[in-house]
Amino acid sequence: MTTSTSIGRLLVSLQLSDSAFPSGFYTMSHGLEGFAQARLIPAGGAGALLEDLLVASIGPGDATALARAHNAAERRDWDAVTELDHLLFASKLNAELRVASTRSGRQLIDIAAETFAGAEGGADIAEWARRVKAKASPGCQPVATAVCYAATGVPVAEAVASDLFAFCVSFAGAALRLRLTDHRGAQVMLREIQPIIEVVTADAAVRPAADIGGFVPNADIASAAHERADARLFTS
Repeated sequence: MTTSTSIGRLLVSLQLSDSAFPSGFYTMSHGLEGFAQARLIPAGGAGALLEDLLVASIGPGDATALARAHNAAERRDWDAVTELDHLLFASKLNAELRVASTRSGRQLIDIAAETFAGAEGGADIAEWARRVKAKASPGCQPVATAVCYAATGVPVAEAVASDLFAFCVSFAGAALRLRLTDHRGAQVMLREIQPIIEVVTADAAVRPAADIGGFVPNADIASAAHERADARLFTS
């Protein structure tokens, strides 16, 4: 069976979005620790912050770059994928966000190149891994993910939704470790955010590359402070 079948595509999505996939998401709080350090998260408030980040930052930024890079990777237009990678990298204002994205993206594409070697789409994944390793492109995580999904036949909407859910699972895991929620609360958070993921996915699917970015000044300030914190549990 190849990944061009619906079940094969589903299995690829599950593997790449699984929290056990060693892409480095476990080391990130996606800004949550910075907010917690500034005591800006009220009891039960992690879910509201997650929604804000999806709508105002991750959707216009990472998800949109993923969608457009997916389209370019399907055409094997590696110059266009590279341009999108640079654009996304430049849109991240804080150093720790740029480092977190590229560290995760390079890890993901390196592991995926080995995982899918000899399989359908493996050559395309290997080509992007080669370009990133040669430092021809920054290697942001959403773009690396886009290449993997496009190469294995996962449609763009499913690719965006899978990556957004992986982000939310990672965010909920960080909330657990920061004691901002418990295991039951984390599952409620993940269920309640699913309609937002649907909306953000639909928006990202049609948003042009020129609009990649986001507007989250409080998150940028919290991230800037987190970069210089005396003690950190997470890299972002």
